[in-house]
Amino acid sequence: MPVVLTLYSSSFCGACARTRRSLEDAVGLLGDRVRFREVDVADGPDESERRDVVVTPTTVLTAEDGSELARAAGVPTTQQVLALLARHL
Repeated sequence: MPVVLTLYSSSFCGACARTRRSLEDAVGLLGDRVRFREVDVADGPDESERRDVVVTPTTVLTAEDGSELARAAGVPTTQQVLALLARHL
């Protein structure tokens, strides 16, 4: 079953752009086992609040049913993202 990697970001956030690159690089290596999506907290405040996102960038890994598997704030490296995903695939 694929997992979903969601980046909660804001359009003015330089760290969010760096995080997006790391996540896209990691997801690109894993094919259809991981789905990537991004939520701009200004455009999706309800979802961001439901997930208790208080800082950008925040990355949340969920199962397809929406249950949270892991979360991290800040800018990860591609290797860190791959290590996180390996624990949940």
